[in-house]
Amino acid sequence: MTDTHPSYSEAHLARPTIRRPILLNYGFSGDFEDQRACSAAIRRGSKSFHLASLLLPGPTREAARALYAFCRHSDDLIDDPRSGMPALQRLRERLDLIYAGDPAPFACDRAFARVVHDHAIAKPVVEALLDGFAMDLDGRRHATIDDVKAYATCVAASVGLMMASVMGVSDRAALARAADLGIAMQLTNIARDVGEDARNGRLYLPLDWLEEQGIDVAAFLENPQFTPALGLVVRRLLDEAARHYRLGHAGIRSLPKPCRHAIRTAALVYEAIGQGIADNGYDSVNHRATTGLSTKIGLLLKARSDDSRWTATAVRDLHASTEPVARALVTLSGVLRESAPMQRADKPTSDAETAVGRVTDILLRLHNDARLETLRRREAAREKAASLA
Repeated sequence: MTDTHPSYSEAHLARPTIRRPILLNYGFSGDFEDQRACSAAIRRGSKSFHLASLLLPGPTREAARALYAFCRHSDDLIDDPRSGMPALQRLRERLDLIYAGDPAPFACDRAFARVVHDHAIAKPVVEALLDGFAMDLDGRRHATIDDVKAYATCVAASVGLMMASVMGVSDRAALARAADLGIAMQLTNIARDVGEDARNGRLYLPLDWLEEQGIDVAAFLENPQFTPALGLVVRRLLDEAARHYRLGHAGIRSLPKPCRHAIRTAALVYEAIGQGIADNGYDSVNHRATTGLSTKIGLLLKARSDDSRWTATAVRDLHASTEPVARALVTLSGVLRESAPMQRADKPTSDAETAVGRVTDILLRLHNDARLETLRRREAAREKAASLA
C-alpha cells in the first residue's frame, strides 16, 4: 500500500502559487506590479533595510523586499490600535492561503507566496512571527532575559531565518548565526524604544533586571522617567545584544559572497544605533538614537570587508551553540533547506552590479534622496508660511 501522507518537509512547505494567465492581466505581468509595491513599502518603512537591500543581487533583492513587505504590513496591522486579535486571526487565515498557493488579493501576499514556495521557507517560521504579534496584543511582560529572547526569536530571528533561506543558506551553523543577528537587532530596538514603548503602555525589558535595580514597573509606566538605574538596565541589554552581534558577524562569512555586503551593512547600522544609545548616556526615555546619512554611508563602505573585530574568534563563534529559544526554528529551517532544490546563484549582469559600481550607484541614489527630501521640507515650510500669512 502506498503511503499517501505528506512527508515532514512537505507538511510545512508552500504549494506553487496559482497565477492568472498573462492575457487575463491585459498583457501585463502582475508579478512586476507586486514587486514595485514591495519596493515602495521598504522605502517608506525602513531606510536602514532599504539601504541594505540595494546591495543585494537582483533576484535576492526582490525576494527580500517581498519578505519585508509582508512582515511590515503585518506589523502595521497589529500596531493599529483599532485592530486587536481579529486582525491577527485574519493574518493567520491569509498565511494559510499563502501556503495553499492561493494568496489573498494583496500585493505583499502574492509576492510573499512566491518567495516562501521558491525558497522553501517553513510555515512554522512565519507562524512564529505571528506568535510574537500575539504576545504584543496580550501585553505580555517578560520576566527574564530568556523570555525577552524568546519574544525576539519570534519577531526578529524568524525574519533572519527567512532571509537566510532566500539567500540559499542550509548550513545549520550559519542559520543559527542568522537567528543571533535577528535577536541582536531586536534587543537594540527594545533598548532604543524604552520611552516610546512605556508611553504606549508597553514594556519589553526583563522584569527581574528592573527589580534588581529597584525600579517600580507600575510607577515607571505611569510616568516614564529616566534614572541612572534604568540606564544600567538598558546598558546590560545592549551588552547582551553585542554578544549576539559578534556571533551574527561570524555567520555573515558563511553567506553567499554577493550577499555579505548587504547583511554586514544592516548589522553595522543597527550596532551604530546601540552606540548612539550609549552616547546618550543610555537614556532612551528622553532621546531616540538614530543614524544619519553620513554615518550610514561610512558604514556601507566599511561593510565591504570582513569585520576585523572578530577575526580571531570567527571560527569558534560560527560553531557556537544555538540559542535555546531559537533551536527548533533553526533545526526546521535546516531540514527544509537541505531537502530543497538548489537555487540558481545570482550573478552580476552589468558593471552596475560589480562591487564598486553598485556602491557608487547607491551613494548617488542616497545623495539624490537627501536632496529631494530637503526640497520637500522647504516646500512644506513655504506652504505653511503662506497659510499663516
